Amino acid sequence: MFNANKKTAKLYAEIIQNLYYSEQLSSAELSARIDKSIPLVTKAVNHLIEAGFVVEQGYAPSSGGRRPLMYSVRHDRLYIVTVAMDQLSTRIGIVDLLNNFVSPIEIISLKLLDNPQALDSLVSLINNHIEKAKVDKEKIIGVGIGMPGFVNVNEGINYTYLDAGSKSLTQYIGDAVELPVYIDNDSSLIALSELKFGIAKSIKDVMVINIGWGIGLGMIINGQIFRGENGFAGEFSHIPIAEEGALCACGKQGCLEAEASLMAVAQKAIEGVESGQKSSLQHYITDDHSNLAVGNVLMDAANKGDQYAIELLSDAAYKIGRALSILIHILNPKAIVLSGRGVKVGKLLLAPIQQALNKYCIPRLAQGTELFISEIGFDAELIGAAILVMESFNKVHGGTSKNK
Repeated sequence: MFNANKKTAKLYAEIIQNLYYSEQLSSAELSARIDKSIPLVTKAVNHLIEAGFVVEQGYAPSSGGRRPLMYSVRHDRLYIVTVAMDQLSTRIGIVDLLNNFVSPIEIISLKLLDNPQALDSLVSLINNHIEKAKVDKEKIIGVGIGMPGFVNVNEGINYTYLDAGSKSLTQYIGDAVELPVYIDNDSSLIALSELKFGIAKSIKDVMVINIGWGIGLGMIINGQIFRGENGFAGEFSHIPIAEEGALCACGKQGCLEAEASLMAVAQKAIEGVESGQKSSLQHYITDDHSNLAVGNVLMDAANKGDQYAIELLSDAAYKIGRALSILIHILNPKAIVLSGRGVKVGKLLLAPIQQALNKYCIPRLAQGTELFISEIGFDAELIGAAILVMESFNKVHGGTSKNK
């Protein structure tokens, strides 16, 4: 990408990487972050301006001394394909280096469990989306994919879904789309987006709850994503919260996911309406309904004041709060961020979660933990997938290949 020796190319990549994470920076600020001299960084920045990767943003506001010249990354020079998957559907888009979507986000139904065609469907989706977006492929630096399951980031393998045979997932997809590919657990990417661009940017210890068809957890400890020994830390969904609860996909009863995920709430809504429960949901629950469709309608109905929908979501939120009390006792986080698909009804979830924390948490611990709704919202996984690509930018593109 950069027509330079390996050492200089790595410096160029680190500058672009740091400007991606910040709105704008001066040479002195870049120097401090990269740990290189100001003259060296300034020279590199000037080269990147000439090459069309960086632009000047004028002088910083006066603080009494000489005002530094500020720089930002040129947003339309490089692009990232970003994919967010859950058990039932997949979203894909292409972002520039300001995380603006340059193509409409495409959503397709793609069941992962017991679907041997899922991987090839994903590959086709990526290739077709790039073609439809009409973005120069030479300007795409990689594909980031968030997905549920036990994901080994270093090996590029998902042990739960999308079996690629003798190849790693990243190699299989990368060969098919002819771009670098990176994968990570969906909840970890949601936490990564909060760490780099959200609430966790200024807080060191944060638990990010991914409320969706399942329930996930991304852990930020001391300002870093915590993955555990094998990368599987954060299996929040299988915390047992009931002795005789619903049967979970893992084979156990009473898991949080089986009791409080949007999939579980949708199933309870269907059963309730079919048993005669009065609700606006009865107009949407038909013989050919799907849990996915009911789950989306359920959240809309709750936001419009449907009492039954609110009761179902409140019950689920209370159970989530009970599980969160366990995390608070063990990890004592400064903040908990509600994210994922469930942010659509985030305001309805806060009160019952807090009620459960009041009941199950030691007050001294609970009062030190703040609850937030993600400001990034449902796009958090897509943004996290873009960050995943940028995290490796200085390693992959700090080489000696020709400038694209």
